[in-house]
Amino acid sequence: QVQLVESGGGLVQPGGSLRLSCVASGFSFRTYAMSWYRQAPGKERELVARITATFLNTNYADSVKGRFTISRDNPKNTVYLQMNSLKPEDTAVYYCNVMWFGQNYWGQGTQVTVSS
Repeated sequence: QVQLVESGGGLVQPGGSLRLSCVASGFSFRTYAMSWYRQAPGKERELVARITATFLNTNYADSVKGRFTISRDNPKNTVYLQMNSLKPEDTAVYYCNVMWFGQNYWGQGTQVTVSS
């Protein structure tokens, strides 16, 4: 079955950096677009970044453009989210996502807390 396992979250000071990783299994990773979402307390889950399968096209939420970079390593079945210049408003649980045969699959999430 589809499994997504995130890692790399933690506590970081404003202006700092983190790199999230998501290891995927159970489907043909290299043929599917992958996304990162986040959900802050009391807010709806929102799309942060997405990367396509073949041409590696990317798109980002306006709030993270220029600070976050999504990438993927197909031989390793892994998608990354490099987060720089972190702000307190980036605090959230970050989720890896794939839509496979019309159904959304999510990882367990990894907590990112930006605080001094």
